[in-house]
Amino acid sequence: MTPFEIGRLDFTPNAVKAWASLDHRNTNWPVVYVLDDVKGGGQAAIGGGLNDVYVGESRNAAARMRQHFDSPEKKHLRTIRVIVDETFNKSVCLDLESYLIRMLAGDGSYRVLNRNDGITEADYYDREQYRESFLEVFDQLKRDGVFTRTIPEIENSDLFKLSPFKALTPDQAIAVEDILEGLFEDVKSGEKSTTVIQGEPGTGKTVVAIYMLKLLVDIAATAPAEDLDSDTLFSEFFVEGYQDLLKDVRIGLVVPQQSLRESIKKVFKKTPGLHPSMVMTAFDVGSSDQHFDLLIVDEAHRLNQRANQPSGVQNKKFKEITEKLFESDDKTKTQLDWIRAKSTHQIFLLDAAQSVRPADLPPEMLGELVREAKAANRNYPLLSQMRVKAGSDYVSYIRRILGPSATVTPEKFDGYGLRFFDSLAEMCEEIRRKDVEVGLSRLLAGYAWPWKTKSDKTAFDIELDGVQLRWNSKQVDWIASPKAIDEVGSIHTVQGYDLNYAGVIIGPDLRYDPLNGTLIVDRDSYFDTKGKENNDVLGKKYTDEDLLRFISNIYAVLLTRGILGTYVYVCDPALREHLRHFILST
Repeated sequence: MTPFEIGRLDFTPNAVKAWASLDHRNTNWPVVYVLDDVKGGGQAAIGGGLNDVYVGESRNAAARMRQHFDSPEKKHLRTIRVIVDETFNKSVCLDLESYLIRMLAGDGSYRVLNRNDGITEADYYDREQYRESFLEVFDQLKRDGVFTRTIPEIENSDLFKLSPFKALTPDQAIAVEDILEGLFEDVKSGEKSTTVIQGEPGTGKTVVAIYMLKLLVDIAATAPAEDLDSDTLFSEFFVEGYQDLLKDVRIGLVVPQQSLRESIKKVFKKTPGLHPSMVMTAFDVGSSDQHFDLLIVDEAHRLNQRANQPSGVQNKKFKEITEKLFESDDKTKTQLDWIRAKSTHQIFLLDAAQSVRPADLPPEMLGELVREAKAANRNYPLLSQMRVKAGSDYVSYIRRILGPSATVTPEKFDGYGLRFFDSLAEMCEEIRRKDVEVGLSRLLAGYAWPWKTKSDKTAFDIELDGVQLRWNSKQVDWIASPKAIDEVGSIHTVQGYDLNYAGVIIGPDLRYDPLNGTLIVDRDSYFDTKGKENNDVLGKKYTDEDLLRFISNIYAVLLTRGILGTYVYVCDPALREHLRHFILST
C-alpha cells in the first residue's frame, strides 16, 4: 500500500492559502486532519502533549480550514497536520477520523473538541489492510508529540474505555436514535417518560449512558448548520429545532458504584460540555434543590431499597430525603422512587442478574419497571457482546452453569482463553505473565475471606494452596493502581469494568451438593456483612436461597470481566469437580 504523508502547517489563513496551491489533493482529495494547540510556543515537541485537539476529514481540506477559522472554539489552535494518501477514499477517511478521535480521547493529555454526533463503524473494501496503516499513522503522530502514550496504554485505560467517543454497535445505535426521537417528542408535548435499556455484562450499557449524555449536551450547545456533516450517524439531531428543545436542559448521570462513579468523573473532567458534577449518587439527586429534566441511571439494579445503609449518616439521609419528597417517612419508597420524583424523564440501564446485595432493588421491582417500559414501547435490549471475545453465548453459558440445576451441555469457546486451574499458585503466575504481555490482568474473588488488612496492613487476607494474598488496598480506581497485580479485587471494585484477563477464585462460600446435584451456599464462609444481613426496616429475612442468588450473581459478574480470557480456581472440592466439566480449557 502506498505510504501516507503527514503535512504540517500553521493554523492561519495565510499558511492555508499558500499550502492550498502546492498540491491538488489539498483542495480536491479525501484527507484526515488534526488541529491542535501544542504546548511550548507552538513548536512540536516529542512528548510535549496538547491542550486541545480536533480531528476532521474533508474532500476539500483548504476550504474546511477556512470554516474552522470562523469557529470561536477553535481560534486558539495553532497547528494543522494533514494525513494524505493517494489510496484514501471517503470511507477510509471516516474510519481513520474515528480511530484518531477515540485514541486521542483515551490518551488523556488534552480535551477532544469534536462533537459526539456519531462516530462511524462502516465496513468497506480492504478495511483490515487500511487499519494496519492506521497504526503507522499513530506512530508517526506520536513521534511528533501528538500522542503521549502507547496504543496498549491507551486501550487499557479508563479514559479510553469510558470515553463518549465510541463507535456504537447496530443495536446500541438503534437504541440511542429511538430514545432520542422519543425524548424530543415528549419534550415537545410536555409528557413524562421512563425508558429502560437492558443488557448482560459486556453489552456496553455504561458506554451508551455516557454517549447519550455527551450527544445531548452537544446538540444543546451547537447552533444549526455549525460544522454539520451529513455523513455522521446522528446529524439529523443537529438541525434547526432540536437545540431549542434542550435549552437550559438539566441532565445528570446517576452511578451507584463508588469506584465506577469516580472513574467516569475523570473522563468528564477532560470532555468539553461535561463536568464531574453531572455524575451523582442517588443521595446527591435526592438532596438536590433542583429538578432534573433527564436522569440517566447506569447499573440501576444497584439502586437501594430502604435498608440498613453502610453508615448512620446515610440512614439519616435516606429518611430525610424520603420525607422531603413524599411528605412522610414511607419505608416502601426506594432510590428508584427518588429518581422518578426528581426528574421529568428517566433512562434506566439495568441487568437484574447483577444485583449482588440484599439492599439492591428487589427483582420484582425491576421486573415491574421493565414491564412498564415495554408497555410504553420504551424498552431496548442490548444484545451485541462488546467485552468478552468468546461471543454473546459465553455470558449466558456462565449464568446457566451457576444457575439452578437444569441440565447444561458443556461448551468450548475457541479463541478465548478459558482455563481451569487446580493450582492457585499456577493461576497467579499465569495472571502475572499475562499482565506483562498485554496488561490489565487481575485476580478477583468472591467475598469468602475476612478483610484483615483493613486494620492490619501486615496481615494476609487469603491464605490458600500455599499462596498468601491481600484484598484490594484501594476502593476507587483499584484496577489501574500500581499494587493491583499483587492484590485480589472484590465485586465492589470491578463491577462495570473490563479486564484483559481475569483470574477468578471461587471461594468456599459457594459449594456443590453432589447428592442433590445443586449449588449451595456456606453462609459462614461469606464475609460481606451487608451482603447477607436481614432487612429489619422492612421486616425481610434472607434465606440461604436468597443468598445463593446474590453469591451466584457475584461470581457470574467476576467470570465475565475478561476480554481475552478467564482463569478459574475453585476452593470447594465437590464444586471443583462439578465445574471442571463445564469450564473447558481452550
